[in-house]
Amino acid sequence: METGSSNANQLAMDHIDAINQVFAEFEFAYHNQFHKAFADFESLTIAKNYWLSNLEQYSPSHIVAAGKKIIKSQEYLPSIAAFISSCEEGYELFGLPPVRAAYTEACGAPSPKSSYNWSHEGVYFAGQATGWFLLANEPENITFPVFEYNYTQVVKKVMTGEDLQLKTPPALKEKVDIPTSKQETKDRLAKLKEDLGL
Repeated sequence: METGSSNANQLAMDHIDAINQVFAEFEFAYHNQFHKAFADFESLTIAKNYWLSNLEQYSPSHIVAAGKKIIKSQEYLPSIAAFISSCEEGYELFGLPPVRAAYTEACGAPSPKSSYNWSHEGVYFAGQATGWFLLANEPENITFPVFEYNYTQVVKKVMTGEDLQLKTPPALKEKVDIPTSKQETKDRLAKLKEDLGL
């Protein structure tokens, strides 16, 4: 089994490839129903385009995974509504928000990011990988695809059982442990005045 090449294929897969793969698997799993629903090439093409337009917010690998999940759990050819529900459950089963909600959360989270109460740590890590500056300063048409890719990578880690832990930085102490002496304070003030030309 060539896991390296299958991983490369998953990365290269786009939404059209994902829809084609799902429909090919549906044809195999629901043969008679499939051919009754899509009796000719034209109706199949229209259906694929319709599904593509309704599923474009999900990553290609997520679409394929939802298709496999449905085939294992349903006896009948699914509707688009059932398929979308399966896509949503894929995230919810792991406590992850859908990609659009995760993106909105990452863009709107206040600083410091590591102290924010995230809906799931995966949103933080996807935002961090995308870059907080990029998310805050570039338009959605640039940032969303980058965030979606990073979020998909994080989702894969979560779905395979990897534990994501946010490392909260230690809080600043209220008081400095070693106070400066009066002489040291005077010396620092004199140096500051000299540096400022006062």
